[in-house]
Order: sequence, then C-alpha cells, then structure tokens
Amino acid sequence: MRDDVLAQPGQLADALWRCEAAAIERLPAAGGLVVCGMGGSAIGADLAAAAIGPRARRPLRTVRGYSPDPWVGEDSLVLCASYSGATEETLACFEAAGQAGARRVALTTGGELARRARAADVPVIGVPAGMQPRAAVVYMTVGALECAVACDAAPSLREEIEGASATLAALADDPGEPAALAAALAGRVAVVHGAGPTAAVARRWKTQINENAKLPAFASDLPEACHNEIEGWEWGPGNAPLAAVMLGHPEHGERVARRFELLAQRLRGHGVTVVEAAPRGDDPVARVLSLVMLGDLVSVELAEAMGVEATPVAAIEELKRALG
Repeated sequence: MRDDVLAQPGQLADALWRCEAAAIERLPAAGGLVVCGMGGSAIGADLAAAAIGPRARRPLRTVRGYSPDPWVGEDSLVLCASYSGATEETLACFEAAGQAGARRVALTTGGELARRARAADVPVIGVPAGMQPRAAVVYMTVGALECAVACDAAPSLREEIEGASATLAALADDPGEPAALAAALAGRVAVVHGAGPTAAVARRWKTQINENAKLPAFASDLPEACHNEIEGWEWGPGNAPLAAVMLGHPEHGERVARRFELLAQRLRGHGVTVVEAAPRGDDPVARVLSLVMLGDLVSVELAEAMGVEATPVAAIEELKRALG
C-alpha cells in the first residue's frame, strides 16, 4: 500500500493518456456531469469537483447508490466508476443512466461494467489492475476531471494535472511530515475537518484511516461544524480519545480561516489533540492531490503503528459475501 501511494506522482501522466485513449466525444451537456460510484471509486469525483471549484461551468454531482438522480437524462454525461467493474450499485446506475438516455462513460479495470459498456458502444477509460480500489485515486480523479471537460462542465486542467507530479514527488521524498502527523494521531479517533476545497479531502482522510489503519475516523466540514458539532466536543476528552485534524487551504477565505482558528483554540482548551495540515503546490489540482497523498501516507503510518496490514479489507469482503 505504501508503494502504491508513493507511485501517485507517476500515475498522473498515465491517467491522462488512458483518458485520451478512451476517445470520449466532447459534447456540451446542459445537465453537467454525474459520477456514479462507491468507496474509492467515487472519491475521485469529489476531489475533481474540489479542484475545479469556482471554475465549474455546469453541475458536478457524485452519486453513491443504486440509481442516479431522477432528472438525469439526455442532457447529462454519466461517468460510472468501478475499479473492479463488479460494484452492484454502479452497475445498476449504468443501466438506469442508459434507460434515461444519458451519455455514458465507464471508468474501470474491466469486469462486468467494461463488458456492458463495450456491448453498448460506451467509451471505457481503462485503469491498471493489481491495486486496491482506493489506491487508484489518481486515475479516478483524473478520469472525472477529463469527463468534466468532455461535457463542458469545466475547463481543461491538463497543465495543472501534469504540473502536480513534481509537487507529489517532493512530498514522497519527505517522510517526516506524515510520520509526525501519524504519531500525533496514534491511539486516537480522528475527526478530520475540511472546508470548500478540503471538504472532500477530509472525507478521503477519514476513509483511508478506516480502510488502511482499520480505525474509526470521521469527517466534518466548516462552517457547518461551528453551528452544531462544536457543542459536542466538551464531552469528548473525558470519554473518548479524540483528535481533531484541521486541513487548511489558502483559498478558504478570511471568515472560514478564522473559524478554523477559533475552533482549534476551543478544542485545545478542552484538552483535545489538534493537528494541522496544509496543502503543497501553487494551483488547485496540486493542492488537492498533495493533501490527498499526505493523508494516504498518514493512514499507512497509522497502520504500521497499529501493527495491521493496510491492504486487506476483510470486513468489506465479508459483507459482500453476505450480500451474495
């Protein structure tokens, strides 16, 4: 798993090439882009939307479930993302999107999704096999970004994608930061806070800690947390080993940044461990992906500290078997 994370800098160019090879027709869609997926195959859509930010021209929506939104139709592009190609929710969305007359693209290593897509003459963005789905985050993010361009939901961010490689490579060469963050979180339940462009990244940190370190973790977003969740923290230190992670960003704006500052100050006053992390890079894509990679490395460090294997996900597989 650590090797897969450290490979992210080199995956960016490969992901772009695979999108080009799929030959997706570029046709504006008033309904924008809808990405259907679950788990590690869905998070790329959230991260793509975070990187696009205010540059979005049309709606960008992630669907985690068995059917796309009821208004999806001929004016929408639907990207069905499933690393394995066997995710039942995504297969159901693929069929529903086709019945609704929407344009479709598949993003997968193969499996049933690729078979159905090719039978319906739907473009397939191929993803390299041999990884856990969550380790293919670069491919899922770039795939969503390129599909957003294809339906004119966003401008091309190719230069930013290519440029992010150097930022991620520098992070890969600096093991000190993820090790220090993991040491601060060891033995604690992390609540990861994001806002705007870091809200999706907070969700990624949470799920990576869940799957890699086999630990409970939660994600929260500001300013919403300041309107409710803040009241529950006073109970925490005496009853649960909680830690708050604050994901900063230069585009948060003065008011949101102040909320982060005041919330951290209050939590420290309650005796809560508070750790802060900031993105690297000079543009939105590099900043989002650098925070993602940092969180991935932190989760692997936590797994090592816990003495657990990061790669297997026995509970998920057991549930799939029970579902049949």
